[in-house]
Amino acid sequence: MRQSVALIIALIFTGFTSGVAAQDQPEIHRFTADQAVDYALKHSLQVQNALLDIQAQRMQNKQVTAAALPNLSASGGVNMNPNTQVMTFPNFIAQSTYAVLIANQVKKGDGTPITAPDDFGTINAGFATKWMLSGGIDLTQILFDGQVFVGLLARNAAVKNAELTSEVTKEQIKANVLKIYYQLVIGQQQMGTIDANIRTVEQLLHDTKLIYENGFAEKLDIDKVQVQLSNLQTQKLKARNQIDAGVEALKFLMGMPMEDTLVLTETLTDEKLKANILSEDYHFEDRIEYKQMQNLIELNKLNVKRYQLSKLPTLVFAANYSKNAQRQEFDFFKGPYFTSSFLALRLNIPIFSGLAKNAQIEGARITLRQLENNLRLLESSITNDIRQSRLNMKTALYNMDTQKKNIDLADQVYKATKLKYEQGVGSNLEITSAQTELITAQNNYYSSLYDAIIARIDFLKAAGKL
Repeated sequence: MRQSVALIIALIFTGFTSGVAAQDQPEIHRFTADQAVDYALKHSLQVQNALLDIQAQRMQNKQVTAAALPNLSASGGVNMNPNTQVMTFPNFIAQSTYAVLIANQVKKGDGTPITAPDDFGTINAGFATKWMLSGGIDLTQILFDGQVFVGLLARNAAVKNAELTSEVTKEQIKANVLKIYYQLVIGQQQMGTIDANIRTVEQLLHDTKLIYENGFAEKLDIDKVQVQLSNLQTQKLKARNQIDAGVEALKFLMGMPMEDTLVLTETLTDEKLKANILSEDYHFEDRIEYKQMQNLIELNKLNVKRYQLSKLPTLVFAANYSKNAQRQEFDFFKGPYFTSSFLALRLNIPIFSGLAKNAQIEGARITLRQLENNLRLLESSITNDIRQSRLNMKTALYNMDTQKKNIDLADQVYKATKLKYEQGVGSNLEITSAQTELITAQNNYYSSLYDAIIARIDFLKAAGKL
């Protein structure tokens, strides 16, 4: 139970936040370990956020798809020019007029030929009306863009990555729910042993008092047994508080309303701990992290391809249809409207970008090589995790069996010592010592049982079989 408090506190402060649903009336939940896990996976805010990440990735995929679809937009506007812009330019009208007059030998009133002046002057004129109305429709369609093409290819891999991240989150929550659940089951079993010890010591106290009344024991013997009883009662209170705190922490982790009642219905046996645990078969692909790393490698291969294709030309089709009108007064319900339109193919050919694209390609290749190295490192890590957890499991099971035998031996010693004490041939010190050794053996057994269940969960997680 000492280890259980540390585990509960650690899990709470690592931020395994779960949702707490409001309910009108508190409910009583009687859950096996698997049912507790199922509840947590449905109500944990961490899982819900991971599922939202999948939806968010799908929305990003739609944005990528939209880049490859036609883009149609409409625009319109009305401009009012209180003061239209005036431009000054040479008086080309007078120049042209004099040229015609001179060419036709037109004369002045006094009969002399007309001659052109040295300076024709300038003209100040405005080229805009006070009111202008325009409206149009634009259409663009990407015909070829290598980066958009790769983005379309990467859509499924991106969603898969979000799904695998969600599975990693679920597995982590499952592992921690199981650890707390079974530590509480062990605590409840230990409570039963403490109750049995209390009944035994209470009987011993009763017998010691009778022996004292008959003059075969001292008052000190009664006091020693009374101290034992008080210690056991204190141990029971402490264990009860730890279990209650553990249940509250488990409800918090599962996302269960704190006012609800959680009852653990599963028991833990040696046979359950040892069942199908030491199989030598394992596959890297059983680990979600391995699948995720493989998927990241595929994504980064596409990233390299995206930068490579960025060197290719892009081709875009564009079209426009618009109407416009100009008025000196705000009256667009009559009068002429002028139409304009165009169709265009826009080819963009990259020529030189300061070697930036080459740097991007090489950077993406370096990242890809790092991920491939990480995949090999993960393979070694998985193999090491499985071997280490298998050894830990074997050691834990051996220690559990040993401690269980120690309980049987300590119990036999205690019973024999108690019988000698009742027959008047043993001392109170011997029976106190035997009782202490029995309690120590029991505590060691439950500690080894706890170690075994943690080792089992860690092994199954390492093998991808949790």
